[in-house]
Amino acid sequence: MKAVQTICRQLRNSKGFFVEPTPCVGFSTSYSRGRKKKMNPYEEVDQGKYSDLVQSVLSFRGHAQTPESLFEEDTLLYGPVSKCKPPKQDEEARITENWFPLLNPEKSLKPNATNDATIPLKIPLQRNKIPSVTRVLQQTMTSEQIFYLERWKQRMILELGEDGFAEYTSNIFLQGKQFHEALESILSPQGNVKERDENLTSGYIESIQHILKDVSGVRALESAVQHETLKYVGLLDCVAEYQDKLCVIDWKTSEKPKPLIRNTFDNPLQVVAYVGAINNDSNYSFQVQCGLIVVAYKDGSPAHPHFMDTELCSQYWAKWLLRLEEYTKKEKKQNIQKPD
Repeated sequence: MKAVQTICRQLRNSKGFFVEPTPCVGFSTSYSRGRKKKMNPYEEVDQGKYSDLVQSVLSFRGHAQTPESLFEEDTLLYGPVSKCKPPKQDEEARITENWFPLLNPEKSLKPNATNDATIPLKIPLQRNKIPSVTRVLQQTMTSEQIFYLERWKQRMILELGEDGFAEYTSNIFLQGKQFHEALESILSPQGNVKERDENLTSGYIESIQHILKDVSGVRALESAVQHETLKYVGLLDCVAEYQDKLCVIDWKTSEKPKPLIRNTFDNPLQVVAYVGAINNDSNYSFQVQCGLIVVAYKDGSPAHPHFMDTELCSQYWAKWLLRLEEYTKKEKKQNIQKPD
């Protein structure tokens, strides 16, 4: 220790150096030529004034946080969490009160060779009080479907105006009609050869060329069907074999791509309604188990085919029966409310 004090005394007497013993082991040196020591800003804080606050924070011991306590604090600060209610069990497992099979056990699945004419059936639709498939689906749309349809309509009116929107919808209807007429002339053996060649230049027809290669054995074109037990009617587009499977084929046009079957909205219900009607219509000697929705595009881009096998048709058939049942109940309720 004496040796250290001697060294410090010598350094103190030397010019330009200042040494101060510290309580820690070793010593620190700093070169100083009249430069003032830099003050720490925290040293200017009134530590006595805030000592109680610091002491209270450091000495506080709260209860351990748990998920339950955190949720309670959030509820207190921000209010209760708005949670979507899960669907009720009875809604998930909703079953029609009047079940009816899709297939007819009294009708053979194999077409009768003697009745399998080369000319496709084309039964005219009789206008009567029996509801059509289209009407049933329109009258039983969900509130969500109605909302989005109305929003699309209002957006189009804002863009095109009332007259422009009316013209737009008229053109869409006309294009669809011409598309179906072109298909009829192509698929019917009685079709005009000249008309077929002219139709090949259409964008919609060009769009479905790869589908038509797999279509054969046409049995019905633009033909009416009636379910003789469930009492509804419809006008189907086509019944033919697609990839060797007999199907009800529904031809659709669209301005937007529809690569998934869910993009076609209620079209699968329309198809299975026709399937069930054919199987229970005495005008048709054959029975159908499958469906096909073909979405064609005006620009000629490849159409999207949505094949519905027997299992998928059965699933949509159950949904169709629910919609038909809902429509029947609505009609009965309205008839009761009507004054005599």
